[in-house]
Amino acid sequence: MHITGDAKLLRIFVGESDKISFVPVFEKIVVEAKQQGLAGATVFKGIMGFGGTSRIHTTKIERLSEDLPLIIEIVDEVEKIEKFLPTVNMIFEEANCGGLVTIEKADVIIYKPDKAK
Repeated sequence: MHITGDAKLLRIFVGESDKISFVPVFEKIVVEAKQQGLAGATVFKGIMGFGGTSRIHTTKIERLSEDLPLIIEIVDEVEKIEKFLPTVNMIFEEANCGGLVTIEKADVIIYKPDKAK
C-alpha cells in the first residue's frame, strides 16, 4: 500500500465503556478498518474529557472513571475514508452509543509499512 500527498484523517471519539454485546466499540471500529483494507488505525486513551452529556470523565483518584474518552485515528485516501463512514455509523447504531466523528485534510509526507512483516 502506498499513500502520498492528499489524504484524510478520520477521528472518532467514543467512550471506553461503549460496547456491542461484550466487544468494545473502539475494538470493533479498528477490526472493521483492518478488514476493509484501510492503511492503519490508532486508539488513544484520554485522561480527562466530557461529551454530549457534559459529565466529566477523569483518571483522578477521587473520581476514577471507567468510561474515559478514546480517540481512534485513521489516515487514508479520501475514497477509502468516505467508504468507511457508513460502517462507523452502523457501529454507533448497533452499540446505541454517542460519539463524534470528524474528518480533516491530511498531507501524508511518509508512509512506510514495515517491510520485515
